[in-house]
Amino acid sequence: MLAEQVNVTGPISAPAPRASPLFLREPEIRRGVELLYFGYSHMTRSADTLLARHDLGRAHQRALYFIARQPGLTVGELLRLLAITKQSLSRVLNELITRDLVATVPGENDRRQKLLRLTGAGTTLETELFDRLRERLSAAYGRAGQEAVTGFWQVLEGLIPPEDRALVMELCRSA
Repeated sequence: MLAEQVNVTGPISAPAPRASPLFLREPEIRRGVELLYFGYSHMTRSADTLLARHDLGRAHQRALYFIARQPGLTVGELLRLLAITKQSLSRVLNELITRDLVATVPGENDRRQKLLRLTGAGTTLETELFDRLRERLSAAYGRAGQEAVTGFWQVLEGLIPPEDRALVMELCRSA
């Protein structure tokens, strides 16, 4: 039944229950965790077939996404956004660069700095991947309505540690 309720490609089988006034109790928290998990899993799976065709994974998708959002992003800034190890990012970036999806240019003030941007092929792939995510999220947003979307954003923002919130909010404002 839970899988039916988070299916964003078809109608929800039953109206989602309203949160209890006691929404901080364990059952409500567990429901939120489960919906977040299944919703995110189904949304990202929509891009997995395209990633598989290119022999890429979700780490590659995340890197492409953030480089597309902020062309000229430094490797250090991307490392901070993704919160992964240097070794993991190095593997992902090297693969994207080798496949001509990402290019690096030296920084204007510091030539040792590597600024990242998508190539034409990288832009095409990132757009295709994003279109799949947008389709799923747009359908869910449309069914939920503006007030619910605002509440959803507030909950997600609340999950971000205060020390990282400014970085994330800056990225979100650049939309």
